[in-house]
Amino acid sequence: MELVLSIGIGVLTASGVWLLFRPRTYQVIIGLSLLSYAVNLFIFGMGRLRVNAPPVLEPGGTGGLLTHTDPIPQALVLTAIVIGFAMTSLFLVVLLASRGFTGTDHVDGRE
Repeated sequence: MELVLSIGIGVLTASGVWLLFRPRTYQVIIGLSLLSYAVNLFIFGMGRLRVNAPPVLEPGGTGGLLTHTDPIPQALVLTAIVIGFAMTSLFLVVLLASRGFTGTDHVDGRE
């Protein structure tokens, strides 16, 4: 499970960085989104990966460090998703305004 998550984070990071260096602004926005997804997966993975485990306490039992996952990374990822959505929306509005002013969607404003 950890290997799959690590490969997924690596692929998302590499794709995001590659798209950041592209000349068109839409590709840059998609690259930033992929990087934010990679960071979200990384933070989520820091909360210890457990399959079929309750998030905090088992029913009728007491909690311990070995029997529950950490809820703090889950809350951080949820907050980061909302902030990432707002950031992407703002960048898309700036992209549309820039394209309206310059007539092109290149990062430097020239073809």
